[in-house]
Amino acid sequence: MTPAVHPPARFWLYIRETLRQAWPVLISSWAGVAFGVLDTTMAGHASAADLQAMALAASIYITIFVGLMGVVHALIPILAQLYGAERYTDVGKTWGQGVWLALGLSLAGALTMLFPNVWLGLSGQVEPAVRQGITWYLRALILALPATLVFRTIYALGTAVSRPKTVMIINLTSVAFKFAFNWIFIFGKLGLPAMGAAGAGLSTAVTAWLCLGAGLWVIHHDPYYTRLKPTLGRIHWPILKDLLRLGLPMGGSYLVEVCAFSFMALLVAREGMFVSGGHQITSNLAALCYMMPMAVGIASASLTAQAIGANDLHRARKTGLAGIVVVITGALITASLLIVGRPLILAAYTDDIRVAAVAATLLQILPFFHLCDAMQCIGSYLLRAYKVAVIPLLLQIIALTGIGLVGGWWLGYGPAAGALQPLLASTMPGAPPGAAAMWLMALVGLGLSALLLHGWYWRVVALHARKMLH
Repeated sequence: MTPAVHPPARFWLYIRETLRQAWPVLISSWAGVAFGVLDTTMAGHASAADLQAMALAASIYITIFVGLMGVVHALIPILAQLYGAERYTDVGKTWGQGVWLALGLSLAGALTMLFPNVWLGLSGQVEPAVRQGITWYLRALILALPATLVFRTIYALGTAVSRPKTVMIINLTSVAFKFAFNWIFIFGKLGLPAMGAAGAGLSTAVTAWLCLGAGLWVIHHDPYYTRLKPTLGRIHWPILKDLLRLGLPMGGSYLVEVCAFSFMALLVAREGMFVSGGHQITSNLAALCYMMPMAVGIASASLTAQAIGANDLHRARKTGLAGIVVVITGALITASLLIVGRPLILAAYTDDIRVAAVAATLLQILPFFHLCDAMQCIGSYLLRAYKVAVIPLLLQIIALTGIGLVGGWWLGYGPAAGALQPLLASTMPGAPPGAAAMWLMALVGLGLSALLLHGWYWRVVALHARKMLH
């Protein structure tokens, strides 16, 4: 197959196109993360027990949801390549199979959320009130799971066909509904009982179904989408197998990334309610910062996959490089803001002085953590544009799980607990020893992951170019 040949564009044009597609994805992602921010801040103002219940339950839910979402996100490079090749009806047909996949995954996810005690075994002694809050929070989120996963197929479709503003508008609107429902359910307004953390889960479920209804209405009424003929159709196993072939390792990769946060939260709970709350604030802020490289990664991967589908290798390579440049620049700006704005950040998150004190010590490492996180993020997304997911998964297992998570447990709570104390005293003075060790090793794992993924990405680019020429 002969690669397409087009007049070379100036590099800044690739950066502009990346930014044009990335900013709606970023706003949409921030709106989605705002759910977690609202839950954390509003539960924190309810009580420390509600904050811990929400923190632990959210860690369990995010672990399950992100893994399943990663499988659904296989739609993005697949749909983008079909769109780049101008196979428009195949785009709509494949989207419908993605809906079937999302429904099946939601059933599997619901089953794992019914048994929170299995997860809480890592957290040691958890107070009965906190355990009850976790159980009811997760039960409410079981109702949300089908809606959120199917909505992710709409998200994938909009991103793949360079129409990210659709989901952005829906997600922005949903934040207002989420805030209102949180206020009603968490604090017991309009005659309803105060539900605390469980109310936060219920508000998420109600909002998720409203978002899904809005998304389905748009893609079946907007002419930009109707020309693709998005339809559910019957289950088509060949397409589902292709989705699973790429989606399962992608889901595994997403799961590896998020497990560091989830299991960190469960382990840090051993150090008490206030350390758990401080850790939750830090991890929630890290997730909020992650939205920038993730948005650029999704935009870059979509544009790169479109170029691959059009057989334009030069554009694919330049688009990927533009994404890397944008992420590096954005990460440096974000890290600077984290350093300068630390007091304001703490004041926004909690009124509890003891929780704020813990969070302040952990936030010292967050700027460096974010820089490594951003670079490994863009590397993994660009590899997915080439439908390469198995090797990245293996590399991330080694770096993020082996070095970051297992190493953090070993040096923070395991046989070598305390071994890092001299280093922690200079890098994170005053931080709880176990939590600090977990964060430091997570940073090391992310740095290694970034190096490995970028090395593999440029190898894939070179191999793909030679293959297409022959």
